[in-house]
Amino acid sequence: MKVYLESFGCSASQASAEVMKASVEMLGHELLSPDNAGQADVYICNSCTVKYTTEQKILYKIRIMGEKGVQVIVSGCMPEVQLEDILHANPEAHILGVNAVSRLGDLLSSIEQRKKAGLGGEHLEIRTSEPLGFLNVPRDRSNPNIHICQISQGCNFACSYCIVKHARGKLRSFPPEEIIADIRSAVADGCREIWLTSQDDSQYGMDTGVKLPELLRMISEIPGDFKVRVGMMNPFSVLPILDDLVDAFDSDKIFKLLHLPIQSASHSVLKKMNRLHKMDAVDEIITKFRARFEDFSLFTDIIVGFCDETDEDFEETVEWVKKYRPEKINISRYSPRPHTRAFSFRNLDSRISVQRSHRLHKVCEQIKIESKNEMIGWKGRVFVSKYTEIGDVLTRTDSYRPVVVSGSDLKPGEYAEVEITGAKPGYFLGRIIG
Repeated sequence: MKVYLESFGCSASQASAEVMKASVEMLGHELLSPDNAGQADVYICNSCTVKYTTEQKILYKIRIMGEKGVQVIVSGCMPEVQLEDILHANPEAHILGVNAVSRLGDLLSSIEQRKKAGLGGEHLEIRTSEPLGFLNVPRDRSNPNIHICQISQGCNFACSYCIVKHARGKLRSFPPEEIIADIRSAVADGCREIWLTSQDDSQYGMDTGVKLPELLRMISEIPGDFKVRVGMMNPFSVLPILDDLVDAFDSDKIFKLLHLPIQSASHSVLKKMNRLHKMDAVDEIITKFRARFEDFSLFTDIIVGFCDETDEDFEETVEWVKKYRPEKINISRYSPRPHTRAFSFRNLDSRISVQRSHRLHKVCEQIKIESKNEMIGWKGRVFVSKYTEIGDVLTRTDSYRPVVVSGSDLKPGEYAEVEITGAKPGYFLGRIIG
């Protein structure tokens, strides 16, 4: 069969898509590119339900594909929390549970057998209660130099706006020995950049005993030339392991990048969000990382327009951004999600959310311009991550800043001394100096 797979959402979702693509090819099916999606016999939608706009796009696509006579499989988070919406859009859509990534082959085989027998009409479902097949399985990687390693599934907290907790369930940390074997295999395959992903990396091991700092030390002992990007970590789960975590980041193999979502700097908004941290804790975390690492990057996530957010609440967030100047900020306008506690809260006028989003984007853009100009002339060591589409190399500073170097013979996994000579919207330009 001809299969087209489209994936939405986070890096954990991207990792699942890479596993599913490999399953498609190993079974002998033809995996189509986006340009040939119209030829598909089967459309696999690896879904995300964090935002209403994404949800609506997905529902439209699975409806249109069904109307064209294409067999539709919906995987990812949506089937766990919005099955009725999926089946309303396409009553014949097949379901692959969020934990059942490794069972895609079974579902495709069933669809193929039913098609040969001239059967159809009834949708099929395959689910598993525990996550299976996320580690040590074949991958069709989006980039051959980057390996996405999911270290856990689920979350033990309950932010009032978050639907992912309902979709992926309680925290289940994957065994450290399986994670180490997975990364060893990826490095042997030629991967030079490892992304650790989950719903919250700093929760790792809260259910088993081997916490994230110990896991990072184990990963750092793996032989080979590679670097590790640690994914998003919530302040309230970082704080209990803060000192050990900073020590673990001291490894030469760990990028000095902290992705710490605050969502808001207003304590009243944080309380309504059920975010279990105070801003003085955020200050402590950032201060300790910046004190230890001279070359350091801070990423964060912010939701604007949350229920009952006042102008004063929003200004607190703006002032926090101006003070701490993160290198990257993911800004989202609040989107009410079903099954969450905040779904019953009173929402702000959408025009207010749009205005605040535009204002914060302008502040962030100004900070980004100033920060980029300050980096021009910087000299230091970079790690070669991957080749660009036009044959240059994308390198990374220790703090994960991207520097593109042209006209060199550098290869992924190597180090080089460079000088930053210019800046583009999404990366820096550099030249080799040693």
